[in-house]
Amino acid sequence: MPPTPSPSSTPTTRTTPTARTTPTEPTVPAAPRSRPGPPGGSGGGAGLLASLLGFTVITIDVSAVNIALPAIGNSLHGGMTGLQWVVDAYTLMCAALMLSAGALADRAGARRAYAWGVALFTLASLGCALAPGIGALVAARAAQGAAAAVVMPASLALIRQVYEDPRARARALALWAVGGSVAMAAGPVLGGLLTDAAGWRAVFLLNLPVGVVILGLLARVPRSPSRPAALDLGGQATAVLALAGLAFAVIEGGHRGWSSAPVLAAAVLALVCAVAFRVVEARHPRPMVPLGMLAERRVSVPLAVGFAVNAAFYGGIFVLGLYYQQMRGMSGTEAGLMFVPLSAVVTVTNLLSPRLAERYGRRPVLVAGQLVFAGAMVAMLPLAAHTPLWLVLVLLLPLSIGGAVVVPALTALLMDAVPGERAGTASGLLNSLRQTGGALAVALFGSLLAGPGGAFSLPGMRAGLLAVAVLLLATAALSRVLLPRE
Repeated sequence: MPPTPSPSSTPTTRTTPTARTTPTEPTVPAAPRSRPGPPGGSGGGAGLLASLLGFTVITIDVSAVNIALPAIGNSLHGGMTGLQWVVDAYTLMCAALMLSAGALADRAGARRAYAWGVALFTLASLGCALAPGIGALVAARAAQGAAAAVVMPASLALIRQVYEDPRARARALALWAVGGSVAMAAGPVLGGLLTDAAGWRAVFLLNLPVGVVILGLLARVPRSPSRPAALDLGGQATAVLALAGLAFAVIEGGHRGWSSAPVLAAAVLALVCAVAFRVVEARHPRPMVPLGMLAERRVSVPLAVGFAVNAAFYGGIFVLGLYYQQMRGMSGTEAGLMFVPLSAVVTVTNLLSPRLAERYGRRPVLVAGQLVFAGAMVAMLPLAAHTPLWLVLVLLLPLSIGGAVVVPALTALLMDAVPGERAGTASGLLNSLRQTGGALAVALFGSLLAGPGGAFSLPGMRAGLLAVAVLLLATAALSRVLLPRE
């Protein structure tokens, strides 16, 4: 779910996201102004198809793996801790490396960076499919996440290269965004079908032919120009270590005990690296995260809201995938089909959100959306093994609506709060924090869900739902108090 996912959320250079995004997919930059040119540059069709396929496959991989988790646990005997790392190894690497992946695409050129990312993702997918144990699978998933962090911004840079005309580029970006929405909806169903028919390894093997096709298409795209771009290696290293330490402490704390030596050591590592990150960013001439930008309320509040919204969405999807299969005894296919109505409502609400923001203002939409989302977490508290399925679907409606209303408004607010040359930095930071929120939610829920003998714990599920509901209420209050009236 990185790049649940909206997932999401690509740090490209000098681009501005539009307001239409889903809570689990990357923010889509609008086409920047440029001199009119041909509708599609050289290699336009091949470049667009390659970009669309890459974004689609990494999005499907996120949602499909969630459905395959019970089968992975049964096959590799990883337990709840192992399943958490299967999800979070991907999400954390994607979140941390996304901060500087845009600069890498600039330095290497869009086509070369995209080819590197796709090749690594394909090889990592093969590693996932062949993994003999849970440790090897987690390592391969981390490699997938690193590759996804490169693929996302490079795919958009590639579209910008091959479409010189702003109108043609806008249409291409719209297709890119639609592809992500369709992939997010299809992922759970495809994951269930593949897992039931051929086993969980087929979910990863599917990426291999797609990767080969993408690399073949890139051979028809002209070489991309490279531009000098500073890489903040110190900031990148400390960010990765801080996130990894924090995730380890949350995941393992629920199983080893919060006072165990490894958990305390990981917490100390996270704290030390977070302080080091701040020091490095303050001294770097061109930092990944300009600290002064965070002092602006219209920047810091949307970042906090993005973290909370993805924590609720990713945590909810993680819980539901296990609930359907472990509590309700559904097959992978049946569980995947249960997510289709949710995805459809998200897509429709995305289209309505900008209109609501225009009519009522962004702050009211942000506050109302978060309150609806918090209500969704509370509405899921009564779920049990014998809750009627029609009632489960009804209870999921506010979960679908809340995040889909909030994300476009917070993205537009953030982009308006930063100068044009900082749009890529702000977009990368927003989506990095969104991915981090999702990863930590999975870590929290996983530590609470494991009951005696590995059984699904309803009290643990309810504790996690209450925790994210409180987080959403807190960020809703921040939005109401700190954001200016429009």
